[in-house]
Amino acid sequence: MTAAVGYAACLWAARGRSPWPVRRTVAWYAGLVCAGARLLGPVAAAAHTSFTAHMLGHLLLGMLAPLLLVLGAPVTLILRAVPVARARSLTRLLRSRYVRIITHPMVAAVLNAGGLWVLYSTELYQLMHTSALIHGLVHAHIFLAGYLFTASLVGVDPDPHRASVPVRSAVLIAFIAAHPILAKWLYAHPPAGVEVTDGQAGAQLMYYGGDAVDVVLIVLLFAGWYSATRPKSVADSPSGPQSTRDLQVDREH
Repeated sequence: MTAAVGYAACLWAARGRSPWPVRRTVAWYAGLVCAGARLLGPVAAAAHTSFTAHMLGHLLLGMLAPLLLVLGAPVTLILRAVPVARARSLTRLLRSRYVRIITHPMVAAVLNAGGLWVLYSTELYQLMHTSALIHGLVHAHIFLAGYLFTASLVGVDPDPHRASVPVRSAVLIAFIAAHPILAKWLYAHPPAGVEVTDGQAGAQLMYYGGDAVDVVLIVLLFAGWYSATRPKSVADSPSGPQSTRDLQVDREH
């Protein structure tokens, strides 16, 4: 709810600026719907007893929701909505060493894929169903790691530390290899307490659903590379022609 209201408030605050792309707004709220579907409702309820439903929730919260939210460009919208002084503070944070480390594609990939391996290859999967705190921390990690990983590869927000296309491509290839390997391992070794058929169905969902999102990441990565390397006019910018104040803020950031 906070994310939905906050995005709407930023849209209202920046209403006097150049038009904000409708596709960004649609992507943001679609991402919130995906995240909400995992945390509330029938999928969330079924995930306590069904590994297949749990895996559907993982795809929604850890892959699809982060992708859509990244495409919503929240940082760019905030920079347009807040006063210049606050925008400068946010820019300084984006340039900090800590942000540079956690947003590097390799670090984000380890946090993402590594967290899943820990979840399913240890007793953590069973523990999260016995503790509300652990349950919340696990899902917070899945979402945040998925967001950082997606943003590091195909983010549209300002990123002063953005890795080169070859680096991002190599990390994405490694992740695409690691994710199906985990799915195949889960197919043969479901978590303790999960029925074999349920575990196999969940692993298949992870395998094919993850592949679908990975294909979208590949397309977006190379579409972004193409867009960045071709000659541009002002009219080609994501938000269309900018006002003089927009251009001034862009130079300051």
